[in-house]
Amino acid sequence: MRVELQIGIAIVLDLLVGDPRWLPHPVRLIGWAATSLEAPMRRSIPNARTAGVLTALVVISTAALLACGVIFVAGFAGTGWHDAASIILLYFTFAARDLASHARSVNKALKKNDLESARALVARMVGRDTASLDERGVVRAAIESVAENTVDGVTAPLFFAFLLGPIGALTYKAISTLDSIFGYKNERYLYFGWASARMDDLAAWIPARLTLPFIPLAAAFTGLHPRLAWRYGLRDGAKHASPNSGLSEAASAGALGVQLGGPLFRQGQLLQAPLLGESLESLQRRHISAAVRLMLITALLLSLFLCGVRLLFVR
Repeated sequence: MRVELQIGIAIVLDLLVGDPRWLPHPVRLIGWAATSLEAPMRRSIPNARTAGVLTALVVISTAALLACGVIFVAGFAGTGWHDAASIILLYFTFAARDLASHARSVNKALKKNDLESARALVARMVGRDTASLDERGVVRAAIESVAENTVDGVTAPLFFAFLLGPIGALTYKAISTLDSIFGYKNERYLYFGWASARMDDLAAWIPARLTLPFIPLAAAFTGLHPRLAWRYGLRDGAKHASPNSGLSEAASAGALGVQLGGPLFRQGQLLQAPLLGESLESLQRRHISAAVRLMLITALLLSLFLCGVRLLFVR
């Protein structure tokens, strides 16, 4: 079975099934392995940066080798098993359904005027304090999460899947998972998490810039603001702390015609995130659904493009 078809089936599986909590997930296993290694690495290697580099290399190489092993062993059982293993590994790397489901659950709670539930649900999506958010703050947090994770959770895994197959996609997910665990600029992880954060920035650099033009295109298909998506993606993308997520968040802000960023609280500390886009209209519940549609159509258009490029290249 061609890799393009394997990826297509995996995408459909993700959209239909998502990420059920009961299903053993290799990304959660990667996260467990990373957190389990932190303490012994710190004890055995006094230099925090060196310990963090070795931890990242061990986790990433182990994930890649296990993916190779699964596909290699499955190949001995027959072509069908090889294809099935590849599809399942690819399915585990895509997170569009899960991201959309989290955002929609927040929107559903807001529609019921259940602000407490909406705050609790959006807390699963973001790292900021949510207990005191008003409705506009909840909407903003949900949209920013969808926009930021468009690259890390959706388009970057697609890029590596089309480029390097299931092994490449799972290796990228290991890098992304390490960043989500260790990539914080606080006292604990400033040095230990340095390698994880830099590897993630490097790995997602091309996918983020490849994603950028597809957000305005998706905006055109969804009745949003394609010109503003392009303008603010270019103008404001570099303002973000992340050199990659800022591009998709700024372009999404332009597409929706809203302004993202601004003050937020994290662990009780007031922070000022850069302002992205312009406020043509105030943030409302319906913008959550619009952000989800924008993310899904962006992923679909990019998938079709990458599939076409791969088919052309292989031929």
